[in-house]
Amino acid sequence: MESRMMRHRKKWVRLDNASNIFLAAMSPKDTKVFRFSAEISDTVDSELLQKALNKVYDQYLLYHSVLRRGVFWYYLEESDLRPVVKLDTNPSCEALYHFDRKELLFRVIYWKKRISLEVFHVLSDGTGALWFFQDLLREYTLLKNEEIEVVEDIKRTEHSYQQLAEDSFARHFRKKENRNFGKAAESAVQSLNEIGKKAGSSVTKYGKKAFSIFMPVADKTEKNTRVYQVTGTYTPDNRPRIIELELPVKDLLKLSKDCNSTLTIYLTALFIEAIRKTAKNFKGTETIAVSVPVNLRQFFPSNTARNFFSTIRLEYTYQLDKENSMDEICKELKEQLEAQLSKENLEEWLTRLIAFEYHPIGRLVIRPIKDLVLKGINKRNNRNLTIAISNLGRVNFPEYVDPYINQVYFHTIAVRPQFCAISHGDILTISFSSPYVETDIQQAYVTMLTEKEIPVTISANKVTQEELGGEGI
Repeated sequence: MESRMMRHRKKWVRLDNASNIFLAAMSPKDTKVFRFSAEISDTVDSELLQKALNKVYDQYLLYHSVLRRGVFWYYLEESDLRPVVKLDTNPSCEALYHFDRKELLFRVIYWKKRISLEVFHVLSDGTGALWFFQDLLREYTLLKNEEIEVVEDIKRTEHSYQQLAEDSFARHFRKKENRNFGKAAESAVQSLNEIGKKAGSSVTKYGKKAFSIFMPVADKTEKNTRVYQVTGTYTPDNRPRIIELELPVKDLLKLSKDCNSTLTIYLTALFIEAIRKTAKNFKGTETIAVSVPVNLRQFFPSNTARNFFSTIRLEYTYQLDKENSMDEICKELKEQLEAQLSKENLEEWLTRLIAFEYHPIGRLVIRPIKDLVLKGINKRNNRNLTIAISNLGRVNFPEYVDPYINQVYFHTIAVRPQFCAISHGDILTISFSSPYVETDIQQAYVTMLTEKEIPVTISANKVTQEELGGEGI
């Protein structure tokens, strides 16, 4: 049955809605690549890792894709390339897509006891990539430890190829009436006429208006606030500064409970406070805004391994006549989060987004123009954000795999300071990433935790020539 589906599968697929913005927004400082890492119990055997990768790769046909440029949109095309595991010797999250090369959109690398998976965000989001990573570690553990007896064989391949490669944005948010070309075209002409009356019949302005709902970020704020921006010294060769923290989950949950908040809210409030403490010339009335991804699978049923997330925007504005305590910050963030995180709100927002993608006029705009418009919108969006966070929650492995996995880490890079969190067992790992050399924000974050008697294990990479011992960068 499965082989028949494979023979009849499409040789190419459209990019999902979220992926289009990544291509316009990627840059040498923000490659739109994220990384999962796991520290295992023994030094990595590269030959066994390659065997494990070969097996998992055959099960995830979506990962056989290469990115191609069409006249109107980018698209994923099936390729015959095979991945090869490599030593982890280059800067984290280097670009995986180059327009003049035909290359896979992920890589598997290793170093001593660490196995890492790096993925271009166009291919998958964190949840989808984590499935691949879990299966890779499972296969490697079984190959490495032949004495393991698998009682219950749970495989990700229980999901069909179609489900893993499904565009869940289109499935859940594309209105049926928009599939009628005649009605959609009529609607498009009406919209164009209305906008033309207001803006001098400018198609360019129409496009600008239309693309303004194309962002995967529901970030429109009614308030005319000036958002604080973190600045610093960029690393010499764009390699990100990565700082990893290991912390006990129980202790952090108690702290967040004491503030009547969730763990994600509490960690975000700490990040905001760390920025306030280290901000130069802080006047006490600044707004700090945070981008937070939302896994749509928790609201809309989906087994897709592709992107299926949106983002929401939280903010806290400091006031001179308030204490601005952690309790106050957590309360404000929690109220904003709950107001935005409803299925109805997300459905309304994303339906508008998808409607434009399939709009007859929007589809006729050639890709280079779409790229320029999206790049401009992304730049404007960045001015409305201070930091970004992502918490993937707890990662689980089968009982026979778990003893061989020590810690799990997750980070992505961005044009702004960011942290990513993931927990395994009793340990939460937080990975800060930043395009800047300075580490004062991260130091303030750790200080606030240690002041509350939270034990923190810290490690950091080297980014400057001095830190690298004079080696060329």
